[in-house]
Amino acid sequence: MNIILHDVCLRDGLQMEQQTVPTPVKLGWLRRLVRTGVDVVQVGSFVHPGKVPQMADTDDLFRQLLSAGDVPAGVALSGLVLNEKGLERALACGVGMLCMGVSASETHSRKNTGMSVGEAGGRIIAMAHRAAAAGHDVQVSVQSAFGCGFEGAIPAATVLQIVRRYFEAGLTRISLADTAGHATPDRVEELFGEIRKLNPAAELACHFHDTYGMGLANIWAAIRAGVTSLECSVGGLGGCPFTKIAGGNVCTEDLVHMLQHMGIRSDVRLDGLTSLAGAIAEHLGRELPGRIYRTGAIPEFEPAHA
Repeated sequence: MNIILHDVCLRDGLQMEQQTVPTPVKLGWLRRLVRTGVDVVQVGSFVHPGKVPQMADTDDLFRQLLSAGDVPAGVALSGLVLNEKGLERALACGVGMLCMGVSASETHSRKNTGMSVGEAGGRIIAMAHRAAAAGHDVQVSVQSAFGCGFEGAIPAATVLQIVRRYFEAGLTRISLADTAGHATPDRVEELFGEIRKLNPAAELACHFHDTYGMGLANIWAAIRAGVTSLECSVGGLGGCPFTKIAGGNVCTEDLVHMLQHMGIRSDVRLDGLTSLAGAIAEHLGRELPGRIYRTGAIPEFEPAHA
């Protein structure tokens, strides 16, 4: 089973934090994270520093990591862009994989980007084409795909309409993001199944929040539906600051522990992830939502490393 792990702790994980984490501390965390065996690490988002101060050093983080040769072969660095100005910044500092998306909720879209769903869709597609033409990998997403804290349930037809628009534009790496944490396993399988019918060759990704405790169950449902790229966050840190109830992400080490218990991704250093989660918790001065960094792994499934 070809499962890709995409950790978003340094972006989605930190964007809600009130205390700004110093750049040298972030760099230390990133250097540890890229050596755990995860496939993609999201370094930050290219947003206005006044709106999300925690992301003000994203450009600098990319430049320092790339110039120092700190990233092992086979590990990709990703960044989130919301608009053309953010795209300019991302292209200038050599981001390998650009993530961008449209919310299926009008309310969330306006709070998050200041644009309607329709306007955001047109701009994101144009940005994706520009990034792809410049030789970058591009992943486009539908945010609030399973529900919205402001609007409630989001019809599947609304999500599929956005996905069809992506496919018509030639964009086939698609992520569904459960921004409000409203997804349930049955709906996850159903919606990803419908997308698979639209384009069996699409590369599918998922991004779940564990707001109501269904994150890991939803990830397993997504895998069953053919999703191969899983977004997660060390310690379960994070949440969207522009949704009504911000819940943390699916925890990377908890997810890896589950997968390894099932014989999947034994190459990932679970010990490295748990020690990093502990370091982040210590720096922030509180417990994180993740479990395995506190409980430890089931002993027989804890990989040994020299």
